[in-house]
Amino acid sequence: QLQFVESGGGLVQPGGSLRLSCTVSGFTRDDYVIGWFRQAPGKEREGVSCTSSRDTITSYADSVKGRFTISLDNAKNTVDLQMNSLKLEDTGVYYCAATQWRWINNCLNAAHYESWGQGTQVTVSS
Repeated sequence: QLQFVESGGGLVQPGGSLRLSCTVSGFTRDDYVIGWFRQAPGKEREGVSCTSSRDTITSYADSVKGRFTISLDNAKNTVDLQMNSLKLEDTGVYYCAATQWRWINNCLNAAHYESWGQGTQVTVSS
């Protein structure tokens, strides 16, 4: 069973930056996909970004392209999400999740993920 430790959420003004971090333990395979998702009040959970331990493939939601960067440290099983130029609409609970590498080409789809972290709140407000 995977265990997640998420950190880095908080309150930030529009235009500011935050860095989220997620450390995952308990992997039994070397190849896996880690994704970041978010959920705003009253809205469905949406994929933000995802990456693979096996190659350099990354994906981003259109709404965050050019502002967010995902990075994976395989040695530490840690995936970070650097969020710049934050907007009010980026507010929500951010979750990291893990799934099998075979879902890499559709890794922004939450339905493919079996294991989830507890979430960390990101609030963008003036």
